[in-house]
Amino acid sequence: MPNASDTRPASRRAAARPVPDGAGTAAAPAAPPARRPWGRVARLAALVVLAVVVLAFPTAAPNAYILSAGIVVLSYACTATAWNFMGGFTGYVSLGHAAFFGLGAYGTGLLIRDLGLPSFVAWLAAGAIVLLVTIPVGIAALRVRGASFVIVSISFVLILLLVFQAWGTFTGGSDGLVVPRPFPDMLRPEHHRTFFYLFAGLLAVMLLAWWAIDRSRFGTGLKAVREDEDKAQALGVPTRNYKLVAYVVSATFTGLAGGMYALWFGDLDPIFQFSIMLGAYMVLMALLGGVRHLFGPLLGAVIVGTGLEYFKLEFGDTQFHLVATALLLGVVVLFMPDGIIPAAQALVKRFGPQDSSIREMTAAELLERNRAAAPATTAPAEATTDAGGPSGRRAGDPTAERTTAVGQETREGAAATEGPGEDEGPRRGGPGGSSRGTSERMEDAAPRPRTGPEEDR
Repeated sequence: MPNASDTRPASRRAAARPVPDGAGTAAAPAAPPARRPWGRVARLAALVVLAVVVLAFPTAAPNAYILSAGIVVLSYACTATAWNFMGGFTGYVSLGHAAFFGLGAYGTGLLIRDLGLPSFVAWLAAGAIVLLVTIPVGIAALRVRGASFVIVSISFVLILLLVFQAWGTFTGGSDGLVVPRPFPDMLRPEHHRTFFYLFAGLLAVMLLAWWAIDRSRFGTGLKAVREDEDKAQALGVPTRNYKLVAYVVSATFTGLAGGMYALWFGDLDPIFQFSIMLGAYMVLMALLGGVRHLFGPLLGAVIVGTGLEYFKLEFGDTQFHLVATALLLGVVVLFMPDGIIPAAQALVKRFGPQDSSIREMTAAELLERNRAAAPATTAPAEATTDAGGPSGRRAGDPTAERTTAVGQETREGAAATEGPGEDEGPRRGGPGGSSRGTSERMEDAAPRPRTGPEEDR
C-alpha cells in the first residue's frame, strides 16, 4: 500500500506494479448479463389473459346473479385499489375509507335528485366534492401516526354515519336514498353488463395511476415515508405534502367507486355506505394480495369478494361470513404478512434457477488466478524463474514465465518514464515492498531532494 514517503504520482505507482497474466481480465467485474426477457413476457402475457377474462366474463356468466356478483367483486377491487394509494405507498392504515365511499355515493344521488344533473356528470361532481372535503380532513388527520391515525379515521366515518342517519329531510335518514337509474330503458341483465364494463374501466384507470406513481419520484418519496418517515424528512422529502396528496388521491378514487356503486345499485343505506366493515374489507383485500404489488388488491378482492358472496348465499343472514373473514385475516397475518403475490414470488425464487456470480468465474478459474498472482505478490520483482531462484518456481512453468515477462515489461516501461533523481528499485507500493527490511523502509521515509520538474507538482 502506498504511503506518505512514496512521492511518485498514482499513475506511475500503478504502472510499476507487475500484473499477472490473465489477472487483469479475471479480476475485473464482468459486464452484467443481459436481462432475461422471460419475466417481462410472462407479466405481459398474464396481463393479456386477465384482460381477456374480464372482458369475456359478462358473456360467460350463466345468469344475472353471477353477473351481479362479478360487479360486486369489481367494486371491491376498486375500493381496495383506491385504499392502496394511501396504505400501500405510505404505510398509513385507514379503517375509515368507507366515509369517502359513502360521500361519493350520497353525493352522486343527491346531485341527481336535487339539481337534476345527468348521472355521470353528477358522478364526476361528487368525486370533486370528495376531493375538496378530503383536503382539510387530511391536513388534520395526518398530524398523527400509527394507532392515532387509525382512531381518527374511524371517528370520521362514525361521525358521517350519525349525520346521514339523523338528517332525514336531506339524506333520507334510515329509510335510505333512491338514486335514479342512468339507463332506465335497459333490462336488468343489460344494465348489469354495462356497469360491469364501467367498473372494469374505472379499475383500469386506478391501476394505471398506481403504476405511474410507483415508478415516479413522487412514489419513491411515498415509499421512503413508508420505510422511515423521520429519516425521509431528514433527507429533504416533503413528507407532509406527499402524504396529503396520496390521501386525497386515495379518497377521490374511493369516492368515485362509491358513486359508481350508487348508479348501479340505486338504493343507498347509510348503515352500509358508512360501515366500518367496508373499510376493514378494503384493508383485508389489500393485505391478502400484497399492498406493495400492483395487482395485490385485485387478487385479494377476487378471493374475499367471492368468499363473501358464497357465504351469504349458503348461510343467509347469519354472521358466519364475518367469522370466515376474521379467520382469513388471521391466516394472512400469521403466514403471509406481505401477501399472496410476494409469498409466491419468494417461493418461485427459492426453488427456481439461482442467479449466477457477478464475476462469472468458476472455482477452477479463481484457483488458477490465485496461483498465478501469489508469486508476484510475495517475491521481489527481480526474482528469477529458474529452479534455483528464490521464488522456488520450476523452470519452464508457463504461468511463471508469463508473470515474469509481464513484470519485466512493466518495470522497463516505468523506468523509461520516470524523471531524474528517482531510484529504479522496487517501491513499497509494488509487489516487492513486503520483503524489504526495516532499515530500507526508514531510508525511504527520509526526504529526498526534488530534482525533476514533475516532482514539484
